[in-house]
Amino acid sequence: MLRRAPHFPPMASTALRLSLVPALSFSSSPPPPPPSQSRCISTPPPHHLLPPPLGGRKLRPVRPASPHPRLRLAGISASFSSQSSSGNGRELLVQHLLIKENDLNLLLELQQRISAGEDLSDLAVEHSICPSKEQGGMLGWVRMGQMVPEFEEAAFSAPMNKVVKCKTKFGWHLLQVLSEREGSVLQDIQPDELHAKMQDPNFLEEAQLVDVREPEEVAKASLPGFQVLPLRQFGSWGPEITTKLDTEKDTYVMCHHGMRSLQVAKWLQAQGFKRVFNLSGGIHEYAVKADPSIPTY
Repeated sequence: MLRRAPHFPPMASTALRLSLVPALSFSSSPPPPPPSQSRCISTPPPHHLLPPPLGGRKLRPVRPASPHPRLRLAGISASFSSQSSSGNGRELLVQHLLIKENDLNLLLELQQRISAGEDLSDLAVEHSICPSKEQGGMLGWVRMGQMVPEFEEAAFSAPMNKVVKCKTKFGWHLLQVLSEREGSVLQDIQPDELHAKMQDPNFLEEAQLVDVREPEEVAKASLPGFQVLPLRQFGSWGPEITTKLDTEKDTYVMCHHGMRSLQVAKWLQAQGFKRVFNLSGGIHEYAVKADPSIPTY
């Protein structure tokens, strides 16, 4: 029996992941911290892995130009640290549905319908009690350490494209691994380290440098080689980011103090960029610690 291709919605559920697409703040000053949210699968994130304070407009992942999950589909994956993804570096593209623990008759019915050829994403929209039902049960790319142990064990041992079941404290899950890839990296880079790199002409040719400050800020202070993509103009450049920039190249992101750039760096990682670096402290710290010829403001 022929089965149609899995449904790949444009974004992952904001209720299921340890770290998802962050809200991108349009202010350089830190607003109040975000309220706590209930999470269906993920364990509470360590404090140092939380995104910067939210409070601004939320930006959704861009629908990829290619539907192939290995090329462009991505959810937030690697943690923000100086190391690459934990575990063995694998990331899985996962979709699932969730039903109540005592709803065994429905569980059996859904398993039978899947065996008969129905798609898990369609059944998730119809029956799942998880907020990810709005995206056909799509969780995006996940890695070791993001999910509760039972779900994680089932996902990372499941055969590709085979629907398997597991039970967690939230209920029964039917999950499907759609694709696999090598984990991405999101790192902090110190001003003196970036300054040293920028002395090498080859660095400016090989790397992608992105300044997410507003034009009036760039007029006050700037660094050579940085492409200006103002955060307030996200609507114009965001949907075309994978055509403007190469997801395979090292990408460095800068703002005034390093908060907006960290949020954009996380978002770029969500779009499938393999190696993303955030300038710690932004151009201000760069001017203070690495190059005093750069004006501060």
